[in-house]
Parts: sequence; structure tokens; C-alpha cells
Amino acid sequence: MALPKLQVALDNNTIPSAIKSIKALGDIVDIIEVGTILCLAEGSEAIKVMRALYPDKIILADTKCADAGKTVAQNCRDAGANWMTVICSASIETMIAANNVVEELQVELYGDWTFEQAALWYQSNIKQVVYHQSRDALLSGKTWDDSDLEKIKRLIEMGFRVSVTGGLDVNTIKLFKGLDVEAFIAGRSLRDAEDSKQAAIGFKQEIQRVFS
Repeated sequence: MALPKLQVALDNNTIPSAIKSIKALGDIVDIIEVGTILCLAEGSEAIKVMRALYPDKIILADTKCADAGKTVAQNCRDAGANWMTVICSASIETMIAANNVVEELQVELYGDWTFEQAALWYQSNIKQVVYHQSRDALLSGKTWDDSDLEKIKRLIEMGFRVSVTGGLDVNTIKLFKGLDVEAFIAGRSLRDAEDSKQAAIGFKQEIQRVFS
């Protein structure tokens, strides 16, 4: 089992703010996510900036695309993104169209989705999913529980590479021990930390401790 990667979600509102965040984190994290908020606020220019700053990193455009998969994917790829996301409610045709353009596509699991749908994604050569605790769910008091872990386990057993996100901090990593997690995605717990660099180092050290 490979060590899970660490991904930072840049859900900043402006490119200058995102640059300030990534300067402390970019050399430590494995994946740089141009978050949905940043994509909406600044468009493909934000992807271009992150690619210019970190030419050797995986750059993910978190577009949560729901339609026009080929066009959105081409725009993301032209701007320098390796990966992009689609929302789980998108049609399979939209997903396939996007998957044919970018290096890898991730399906974002929000709301109502089924394992029958997931099987169709996998059969269509889509091999990554992101399992969420949404920001709104977390604000309402929801936390990670056994039902989440069972779903993640089942997705992994289906063959998916599963990334997890939602209220993660260094103390939650141990909850996923024994699961072949692709990446842990953290946003505010890295960006808003008093010492962002040290927070990222702490995440990486805890991943090493739990999964080695």
C-alpha cells in the first residue's frame, strides 16, 4: 500500500490570496487543488498561475463540472491542470467526454449517489472518486463515522482510488488506518494554520506514522 498523498485545497477568493497560501505549502504537499471557489472567482488564470509556480506538481482543477465536459476539460488542460473534477450528478456522457481530455478525472461524491452509478463510472474508465464530508454538513455538526468508512472501503474494493476530504486535521488521519486512501485533502486546516508549513509537515508525518 502506497502512502496517501497530501492535497491542499486552495478555496481562496483571489489569486494573490492563493499565492500567499501556496508559498508556505507548495513544496510539501503532493497535489495542488485550484478549489471551486477560486475557479469560480478567477477562472483558468488561477490554474495557469499555479502551474507556473509549481511546474512539477499535480495540479487539480476542482470545477465540479456538471455539463460541457469536453470543453471544460480542454480549458483546464490548456491552463495546465493534470486532473479535474466532475460532480456525481453529471451524466455519464459528460464524465466520459471530460475523461477523454484530462490526464485523470475525479468524481466528487456529494448528496445522493449509488454504488450502481459508481460501477458504471468504473466501467467507463473513470478510476478516481472523492469522498466528502461537505463544508455545510460539517457546519451542521456532522462528523466522520463508521458508515463513511464502510462506503470508502467498498469503493476501494471496487477498484477506485479514493481521496477523502471534509474537516480533516492531523488528528483525523488515524480514523482511516488500514484503508488504501489515495489522498487526504485539507483546506482551512492548512491554509489558516498559524504556521501553514509546519501544519503540512505535521500532516505528512502523521500519514507516515499511521500508514507505514
